[in-house]
Formats: sequence, C-alpha cells, structure tokens
Amino acid sequence: MLSVNGLTKRFGGFTAVNALSFELEKGEILGLIGPNGSGKSTTFNVIAGLYAPSEGSVRLDGREIGGLAPYRICQMGLARTFQIPRPFRKLSILENTVLAAHYGAGEHVGHAEALKRAHDALELIGLPRDPDARVDGLGAAGLKKLEMARALATQPKLLLADESLGGLDEAEMDQAAEMLKRIRDERGVSIIWVEHIMGVLMKVIDRCLVLDHGELIAEGAPADVTRDPKVIEVYLGSDAEAVHRQLDARERSEAEPH
Repeated sequence: MLSVNGLTKRFGGFTAVNALSFELEKGEILGLIGPNGSGKSTTFNVIAGLYAPSEGSVRLDGREIGGLAPYRICQMGLARTFQIPRPFRKLSILENTVLAAHYGAGEHVGHAEALKRAHDALELIGLPRDPDARVDGLGAAGLKKLEMARALATQPKLLLADESLGGLDEAEMDQAAEMLKRIRDERGVSIIWVEHIMGVLMKVIDRCLVLDHGELIAEGAPADVTRDPKVIEVYLGSDAEAVHRQLDARERSEAEPH
C-alpha cells in the first residue's frame, strides 16, 4: 500500500531522515519507534505532505505523493492524527467531524453523506453523536478520540497515528490501543503508529521499524526487534525487560484457544 524509497529530508546542513526505505502492506499495523530526535515526526510530516522530500520517493498505491499538498494527500486516502489535538473549539463534536468528512473526500459530498460518515466515525470511536455535545467537555482521552474520529471521517485507507497515548492513564491507553485494532479490523484501514509507550504499542503492532539519527537500524517482528542489541542500547535500555514481558504475555494470549 505504501512504498517509501530512499527518503531523505534535510533542513539546511542537517539531515533529519537519511535514505529511509520501507513498505507497508494492506491491513498492517506498523510501529515506528526510536529515541527523541530520531526522525519519526519528520518521516510522518514528509509522508503526509507537510514537508517535501529532499530526495527519494513516497508512493501510495503506486501513485507518487511526495511533495504534494497535505489536502491532496488526504483526498487520496491518507489521514493523520496529531500528538496535540487542536479541534475547532467553537464547533460541536459532531460539527468538527462533519467538517472533516467534507474536507477529506476526493469528491463532492453532500451534507447528508458527510453527516452519515461523521456518525459512523463517532460511533466506532465511542464519542457522543448528539449535535449539542461540546468539545470543551472532553478530557485528554476524549480529545484524542475526537482527533481519531476526524481522521476516520475523511475515509482513509491509511492512517498515520502520532503519539495517540500521550496524557492518558493506563486504562485509557489500553482502550486507545484496542480502538486502533478495531479501526484496522472493522474498517480495513492500514496504520503506521508512532508511539513512545512501548508496552501498549507492542500489544497491537504486526511489525516495527526503529530509527536512530534519521536512519533505519532495525526492522521486523516486535519480538525480534526488541531483542536486537543495538535497539536495546540506543532506545529501550532498562525498559527492555518490561517490553519483553508484554510481548510474552501477548504471545501466550494469542496461543490460547478462543
């Protein structure tokens, strides 16, 4: 679905991402991890159109999107969330989501269809569809959910989820992770997820990439990548054992008959 080849992004003499290549399969949840300053956010921003690549190619379903405006990329089926939600505070929850449904469509969408798409997104995410429900009544978890609902209302086939767990408590983090799985399973949306909270991330992703100083240092199944000595050295450190326990618990759960 997504093919990134030789992606490089420079800011003056600083190279934030250097010759990054990877592919995302349809229906996959891919984790993008690494220490602060490793190039994760820059990679997202280039894929989503905020920055044009300095070199390299980004293809969505075989079509080059590198350098296109963000609204055009959104209309082609790629949506993203942001680490810090910034909804329209004067609009209701429903109005925020309806607006996204209009904006993201690659074709004219009437109000009735936009309203339906907004209702569907809010129902999946678990937010009220009452026209009078206000954004100001949402806490940190609710604002993260609204960010996700707005992205889903654009009808994406690929979702870039940026730090979806920040500011949430343990129960809310587990709910957010399950929500991403439902989005993939029920909507068929492929996902790339940038996240620092490794224990929760590893419960969900199928595969992960690890960046360090803008370069890919590891790629593969979570169980393999998190045991890579270089990944432990530059990123996981003392958290490695806790992450391995989470992965072992996931493997046991998946092996149990349902």
